[in-house]
Amino acid sequence: MTNRSPKLSVIIPCFNVETYIPETVASLVNNARSDFEFLLVEDRSTKDRTYEALLELTKRLPNSRVIRHEQNGGLATARNTGIDAAEGRYLTFLDGDDWLAPGYLESLVDHIERLDVDFVRTDHVQVTGVQRSVHRAPEGRRNIPLDPRGSILPVGETTMVDYPYAWAGIYHRRLLDRGLLRFHDGLRTAEDRPWIWELHRRAESYAVAGLRGVFYRRGVASSLTQIGDVRQLDFFRSFDLVLSELADDPEAGTLRKKALRNYCVVIAHQLLTRDRFERSVAARLRQLAGEALGRMAEEELNEALVGMGEQRVHVLRRIRGGMKGVAA
Repeated sequence: MTNRSPKLSVIIPCFNVETYIPETVASLVNNARSDFEFLLVEDRSTKDRTYEALLELTKRLPNSRVIRHEQNGGLATARNTGIDAAEGRYLTFLDGDDWLAPGYLESLVDHIERLDVDFVRTDHVQVTGVQRSVHRAPEGRRNIPLDPRGSILPVGETTMVDYPYAWAGIYHRRLLDRGLLRFHDGLRTAEDRPWIWELHRRAESYAVAGLRGVFYRRGVASSLTQIGDVRQLDFFRSFDLVLSELADDPEAGTLRKKALRNYCVVIAHQLLTRDRFERSVAARLRQLAGEALGRMAEEELNEALVGMGEQRVHVLRRIRGGMKGVAA
């Protein structure tokens, strides 16, 4: 790399991904360019030799650094470590068990430069075993500058705040300078929920590109979405942060309805799949769910749940009590 700052910084948190990291790094090699840098943050893996594998594999990845945490901090903190070390004009993310199509990063940079927006969001390919399926970003307008706020609503439809994946996009450094790219330290799951809400509320411009070069590996045994331990319950803190940060927004009344609906959808999902949790964690889930629902006014809660589906409304009604007028 020359003495000039890199054009793109790619931040890759890695935790217990020794099995997958060879494919991840190989995909980065196939995307390398002299003005791209790669920051691999090893979050003190506990079950394998991820760190040693990274040291060996990155020997063939130009402009790469392996940064090792002194202790495990979780995904949000690992991403922040990478953000703090990044020098690029643009930043993007990739999880340590996912991979990229050849040439994808160059296309990503080309889109944000051509559209001249604060950030660009993309589609992605979900990989479950040998099955692959394209997941489109919910915004239908493509390759044109948009107002990020205009893609938060309506309440009852899937919108861009329901598509929070940090790795499905590219972000201009000016967002970091305005305090919009860092994650809340310590969040171990749902870390991208407060993050995506802040982006869409406070950034000035964005676009959606029909790129499908991110391959998201689902069903990984070490992923928190598969592990039924207490770290999964961080989603309560995540959504409480969203609601707290909305309080002084000029459109707080309208946006809160959307955030409450998001929150209730996730609470219902966790309750309906609680069998995967250890017994003590399942009990804690029920307790926190009851407390969260209890903090919501019955009128606004009823409004948020309209059309959510009988099964989800039933489980939420049972946990909170009341809510007899809710339409499923």
